Amino acid sequence: MANASALPMSQVSESAAATVRLSSVDILRGLVMVIMALDHTRDFFSNSAALFDPTDLSRTNPLLFFTRWITHFCAPVFVFLAGSGAYLSLARGHKDTCDVAKFLITRGLWLIFLEIFVVSPLGWSFSLSFGFTRLQVIWVIGVSMMLLGGLILIWPSRIIGGVGLVMIFAHDLLDGTGGVWKILHQTSFFEPWPHKIVASLYPLIPWVGVMMAGYAAGEVLTFSAVRRRRSLFWLGGMLTALFVILRASNVYGDPLPWSTQASPIFSVMSFLRCSKYPPSLLYLLMTLSPALIVLALIDGADGWFLRFRDFGRVPLFYYVLHLPLLHAIAVLFSFAAYGSASWLCQDLMGIKGSPHPLPPGYGYSLPVVYAVWLGTVLVLYPACRWFASVKKNRRAVVFSYL
Repeated sequence: MANASALPMSQVSESAAATVRLSSVDILRGLVMVIMALDHTRDFFSNSAALFDPTDLSRTNPLLFFTRWITHFCAPVFVFLAGSGAYLSLARGHKDTCDVAKFLITRGLWLIFLEIFVVSPLGWSFSLSFGFTRLQVIWVIGVSMMLLGGLILIWPSRIIGGVGLVMIFAHDLLDGTGGVWKILHQTSFFEPWPHKIVASLYPLIPWVGVMMAGYAAGEVLTFSAVRRRRSLFWLGGMLTALFVILRASNVYGDPLPWSTQASPIFSVMSFLRCSKYPPSLLYLLMTLSPALIVLALIDGADGWFLRFRDFGRVPLFYYVLHLPLLHAIAVLFSFAAYGSASWLCQDLMGIKGSPHPLPPGYGYSLPVVYAVWLGTVLVLYPACRWFASVKKNRRAVVFSYL
């Protein structure tokens, strides 16, 4: 910026944009974090969560289906923006490539530790026996950050983005393969030693590719405001059109073809029922393309939208708090309704064959689920706003890991 006077005006504005933290990114991240809590509330409280997949068209209803479907946006957007955040961290110029790479690798290790030793036992299980470990979104973000940290040392952003897009667009060709490809590409369960089960629910391919694509897309976020909004809008629009074309054709991109149903709403539900485990090409197009459009539309937003920014600035803090809070509320509900909550304090919670199965008729209707969700978000908001202020005003390195 010291030489800004020697640059054309367009380059000056884009250089300035690179140094500013974009509220739109924090708002979108915060929005998907709030929506994510709805899915986890449904996991703990719904009277259908343990019985069947809410997207199973033979057993679901529109409200339950879309309660689950809207939460599909959370993981892809969160992983994508994690990659964009890495690019913006480098673009601001406060750190060189080696510093950013070191941060990505160490923070990735920290996230993996949190997933295994905090989120899985204290968030999901309320058990410290470590008999069942879930490797989910925090795990895959950690691994992806470590890989990205190495890649930024040897490849420019556009090569990283190109390889990421290949992983996203071509990984469905691996469907049905075995061996190491299955481990990298499919949801897998391992038993490394007796009485220990590891569930790899977020395979590395294509989630690593999503973060790589997000890293390359970070360049768009450094454009001047008008160019940035236009680029995001048109890119999101074109990818949404690609989703519609590919999905309508049933040729490629998802192992679950759609079909016309007995009613129009169920036909729409069939069209939108894309595979998340592993995330298919169409699943990622369906979620990331509209997210880019939303990112363009909220660029420069103010008013009540800024409330979501407080969540988006401290996503890990929010994530680590919301799961045990929801779990604790579920335990209280269970004691009140059933006089016990043993099924909520075990490694194999809610899984068939667990030593303390869910009681018959366990769970609550969707209005209860929505009420608990909104209450939990409102309870967490002051804490997130406080911690966002702490991170903003204190520059200690430790806060960047939280």
